[in-house]
Amino acid sequence: MTVLILNGPNLGRLGRRQPEIYGHTTHAELAERCQEWGRDLGLEVEVRQTNHEGEMLDWLNAAADAGHPVVLNAAAWTHYSYAIFDACAQLTAPLVEVHLSEPLQRPEEFRHTSVVTPHAATVIAGHGVDGYRRALEFLAGSL
Repeated sequence: MTVLILNGPNLGRLGRRQPEIYGHTTHAELAERCQEWGRDLGLEVEVRQTNHEGEMLDWLNAAADAGHPVVLNAAAWTHYSYAIFDACAQLTAPLVEVHLSEPLQRPEEFRHTSVVTPHAATVIAGHGVDGYRRALEFLAGSL
């Protein structure tokens, strides 16, 4: 089973952007870890990151068509993109929403709302990069 891990805007700057919030692991290191964790769980894992909403929509639509489970960190789009909301609604395989930090504990009010959550089988937030391992474990147990 192929699991798509889709990361949204600015996550390509992991390890450099606000490491006090998002940690020191780079996106390349995260992708490598996710592939290793997936292998250990018998999953094929493909990790992608984009700063372009249309590209994310294309990936979500393709996942819906192929029936792929998705781990999604939509980053800022989580809080306002109804296009992401609509794309997530089309998924037939499980969707796991992941956040490195805990949005509900962040001071910015806009971070307290998610358009992804209504479509997610579970939400994993506030565990740093380990949240992705937890998401893969959840999916391995669900498939």
